[in-house]
Amino acid sequence: MTKNNFAVETRGLRKSFGSVEVLKGIDLQVERGTVYAILGPNGAGKTTLVNILSTLIRPDSGTAQVFGLDVVHDADKVRGMVGLTGQFAAVDEELSGRDNLVLFGRLTGYGRKAAYARADELLDAFDLTDAAYRHAGKYSGGMRRRLDIAAAMLVMPDLLFLDEPTTGLDPRSRNGVWDIVRTLVDRGTTVLLTTQYLEEADQLADRLAVIDGGTVIAEGTAAELKASVGSGTVHIRLTKPEQRALAEQVLQRELDAAAVRLHAEPASLSAQVSDPELAARLLTELSREGIETVQFSLGQPSLDEVFLALTGRPAEEEKEENVS
Repeated sequence: MTKNNFAVETRGLRKSFGSVEVLKGIDLQVERGTVYAILGPNGAGKTTLVNILSTLIRPDSGTAQVFGLDVVHDADKVRGMVGLTGQFAAVDEELSGRDNLVLFGRLTGYGRKAAYARADELLDAFDLTDAAYRHAGKYSGGMRRRLDIAAAMLVMPDLLFLDEPTTGLDPRSRNGVWDIVRTLVDRGTTVLLTTQYLEEADQLADRLAVIDGGTVIAEGTAAELKASVGSGTVHIRLTKPEQRALAEQVLQRELDAAAVRLHAEPASLSAQVSDPELAARLLTELSREGIETVQFSLGQPSLDEVFLALTGRPAEEEKEENVS
């Protein structure tokens, strides 16, 4: 294996499906032993990129290496070093959790006795021992996702691809998956994560890339990307939710803000602000309009706001990627 500092390195990676060019020259460098997040709107090419790096499909041009091995010419060796979980759990619902792991273990080369031993070890590690003999079809979403990741860990991979690992999970299950990811990285596994949850990238990723229109439009740490927006963000929570439309008008007038974000909570909104003095004036104008606030703060933009600034659309609009 070629010695370098990168678990993944791509240069000029391109891929089309028919007349649709999904990847238009992707350059990435993922350091070993880190979590690297890929963010992007619907159709950006995230899943296509993962499929190329995991040797499931070939690129049209450009190069991609995993630990110095070419994903096309050294595909067999690459497969022996990586694990992959897709957007949906790939478990047999008619089998128990234990039997699923034993089956996958036998397929990866374990003998019968060793496969059962490894299955029991993983069931314990992923807190599934009590459900070991229950049909996987009766598992909760979080349990099925943990079982799916456990299957990918039967042979401890040097690099684990997690494609939308927490889609559809409740907050408690999502936190459980996050804990698993942190444990894997502590043990030396590199994780490449695609996600539609900006909080997830903020919590887990050492570095991240934003892909839009088949190209990387931003790359760096979460702090670097937040700083790149070049402004702070004023966050407001109103006493009376029915005043939000009026508050939005005040923000647009006083901040010259083209886009005011209206949050899921009906009393909350936010906007970018280039000058702290404008924020102070804004508070005065809200009071003058009779708009009462429970919370008014000026701080660093969130990753959601960075995403909006970079792509022109909020992350909440993301859906499952259709082109793969």
